[in-house]
Amino acid sequence: MKIWNGYGSEHSMNLVMIGRFKNEEDAVKTKEIIERLTEKVRSDEGAGRIKIGAQTDRYASGMLDLLGKMNISVIGPSEVEQFAYEFKIRSTDKQLIITTEEIDVSALLKVLVSEGARVEVFSAHDHPDSEYGRGK
Repeated sequence: MKIWNGYGSEHSMNLVMIGRFKNEEDAVKTKEIIERLTEKVRSDEGAGRIKIGAQTDRYASGMLDLLGKMNISVIGPSEVEQFAYEFKIRSTDKQLIITTEEIDVSALLKVLVSEGARVEVFSAHDHPDSEYGRGK
């Protein structure tokens, strides 16, 4: 019997991002922006306007307009697909807590920072005692 030990480049990050805002309204607004972008990207993927994993230098139809309406100018076409990745977002008072297994989170980080958040990012693997870790 042969025992196979395999190692891949995929690694569960167990990443936690905490965006702290000056007020609850800013946190709510930012959550809505992320949800609208997520909805648009998933819709674009379902309609075949974008293909996750394909490098692109162009926005899908309507995405640039949506970004403009929300005054988000820092997300590039190749980052947009990150809103199709799995993540959970929840709000508590003046902060947003985002948890994900992904490492490509620049688009989320850019939205948080552009909306005025002070952001903390860490792996719950390395900080399991954190109140924001998985299952909390």
